[in-house]
Amino acid sequence: MFYAIPLENRPSWRNPPWVTLLLVLANMLVFWGPQRAEEKARERAAQFYAKSSLPTLELPAFVDWLQDKRSPHATAARRMLARGQVEPLLEALQQHQAFQRRLHADAVIGPTHPQYATWKRDRQDYESRLPAPFTTRWSQDHDKDAESKPWTWITSAFLHGSTGHLLGNMLFLFLFGFSVELALGRSLYLGFYLLGAVGASVLAAWAYAGQGGYGLGASGAVSALMGMYAVMYRLRRIRFFYQLFFYFNYVTAPALILLPAWIVNELLQHLLGGQGIAYMAHLGGLLTGALLMAVAMRHRQLRLPEAPAEHAPDAFAQHVAAARRLASAMKFEEACGQWRAAAALRPDDAETLRAWFNTARLWPDGEDFHRAARRIFRLKPQDSATLELQHASYKTYLDQAKPGARLRPEDMAQLARRFTRAQQFSDAERLCQALMKTAPEHPDLAETLSMCAGGLMQAGRRDQAMHWLPHLLKLAPDAMVTRMLQKA
Repeated sequence: MFYAIPLENRPSWRNPPWVTLLLVLANMLVFWGPQRAEEKARERAAQFYAKSSLPTLELPAFVDWLQDKRSPHATAARRMLARGQVEPLLEALQQHQAFQRRLHADAVIGPTHPQYATWKRDRQDYESRLPAPFTTRWSQDHDKDAESKPWTWITSAFLHGSTGHLLGNMLFLFLFGFSVELALGRSLYLGFYLLGAVGASVLAAWAYAGQGGYGLGASGAVSALMGMYAVMYRLRRIRFFYQLFFYFNYVTAPALILLPAWIVNELLQHLLGGQGIAYMAHLGGLLTGALLMAVAMRHRQLRLPEAPAEHAPDAFAQHVAAARRLASAMKFEEACGQWRAAAALRPDDAETLRAWFNTARLWPDGEDFHRAARRIFRLKPQDSATLELQHASYKTYLDQAKPGARLRPEDMAQLARRFTRAQQFSDAERLCQALMKTAPEHPDLAETLSMCAGGLMQAGRRDQAMHWLPHLLKLAPDAMVTRMLQKA
């Protein structure tokens, strides 16, 4: 799997990408309108099917038919039949028109069958509950004997199989579409988008002819936009976020390089036998979009959206590099300032805060030392590495801060709860005592004491936990921990 998302451009709301927004809206209205209504009606019909005689009569025959046709799905279908999974088998049955034709011709359950009358009645009742076909009517049909319906080359681009399918396509439609729309103008952009859908559908019709199933989704047309985008910017360097299988990163590269990368990805996925995704439709869209944009740029001057030739240097990285360089030169005070600036840009970066804290501890009475400690204490992640950093920093801060530690009540409460989770009970109890002394009315005091006492109980430290019972009786008499301690 490979995809790349451009990060340079932002939509201009002074000249909004109206066509892109309307395309997104049209796809959503179709999916959450007639497609969703059809899906709900089919669900009700499927519930009737599962309760009728039809699963017992039809599904074993369907699985045998798949076996006779040497379908690659036959083994999985037989497992589903053995497990009584009616709904997925019914959905598969509905996708195989050849079997359905045999079913309606009484070639599966014939008049001589002892339960023919029951089957015929339930089958007619089931079909009367089915909605008029919408999705299959306007999708590409890849069945061997499918009727030629060229208009589905466009209409299928406005249909989707699931909410995730829709939202993923709409995200990429917006990310690539607004830049292409601004460059081409609204009318030409809409024409090219529809032609991209046609190009994607034509290649899919050739590649998947006779394989059964339906083709639908905006991904072919969106791939055309990606091809247009790559050709439009050509060798201009664009910053992209990309993912290759489980690896992801940022890269600044000529836009045109992405076109062969996308093409190779679609070809490989197709050759590797990707199931459920029309990779050849993506390829058709990429090639169509690239060709259309090349023709457009040959015959007219396009107004490209602003995209800097080089991405501005990362200010955070600059501060980190400067801090390390200054520390190497023993200029620790200046390095501390650079770490402070880096932490301001990424206040939740644990390693930056660690470096700032360790540098600032050279001046234990300085404001940087106290500020870096507070930032560390307020880190939100609760993984073991963060808890370890907070506990080690707390011990150092408590020992070295001058004239003394400046812990706010909310910091004490949070650290006490976290140290309880980490089973650092002595420090957790010390913080609880300090919180009771300095902020006896603090709203988190009762919860913090309850958690500390509960943690001690779970760790088998009953006597230590009992120390907190008098305080809990005042602050949280109805808490579960208080009742447990009273019974202990």
